[in-house]
Amino acid sequence: MSSLSVRTRAVTAAVAIGAILGAGALVSPSALLATVESVSTDPILFGLVVTGLYLGRPLLALPTTPLAVVVGYGYGVAVGVPVALVGVVVTVVPVFLAVRWVAAGPPDDEAGVRSASVSESAPGPFDSILERAGAAVGRYYETAGPIRGVVASRLAPIPSDVATCAAAVSGVRLRHLVIGTAIGELPWTIAAVVVGASAATIRTGGVGDLGAALTLACLVAAIALLAAPAYRLVRDRGEQSRTTGRPADR
Repeated sequence: MSSLSVRTRAVTAAVAIGAILGAGALVSPSALLATVESVSTDPILFGLVVTGLYLGRPLLALPTTPLAVVVGYGYGVAVGVPVALVGVVVTVVPVFLAVRWVAAGPPDDEAGVRSASVSESAPGPFDSILERAGAAVGRYYETAGPIRGVVASRLAPIPSDVATCAAAVSGVRLRHLVIGTAIGELPWTIAAVVVGASAATIRTGGVGDLGAALTLACLVAAIALLAAPAYRLVRDRGEQSRTTGRPADR
């Protein structure tokens, strides 16, 4: 890829991110949720509004949990969980594809994971920081594997779009992102839908009092999921160190 093309992609991405952040600052989540609540008695209109919110979520920088609360409020648990889960999966795909376009690189191996190096897409003083961050994310997915890595990143209490961007620059395949997102987001989605279904009004606080316990449980699950690949990595480095007689490269 030419330097001009890389710079053009980087500038385009910066402009898009700025526009998204600006739109997010101008749109009040409380006002949006109040509008959705007002149409919740009309199933068809409610469905159209919810669909629009999920499709527009990346452009408005909305978190996914309040949307799942909205779905639970309108549809209940039985219908709300699959609807909200599909909504989460669909809404991360545009972000993933946009970041993949900026990163511009196919996977290098059969597992579908590419060692990330994003410094070429952001020339200038940020090269070193982005290169180290990209290398760290690449090592994470190489160690954990694409699906396990995505599941753990979704279980961890980090913003959904951050996890999506990390997967995109690491060369994770779209199908792995979809599978991992569906599995990892399931506990958060169920909790948010249950809260929405049992609430008298839609709240912007997400899972409310359940949040701390759910966050801890999901964090423990993410750590447990990564324990085996982390152990194998440490073991392999130890064996390499004993074989070569010097510390393994970091």
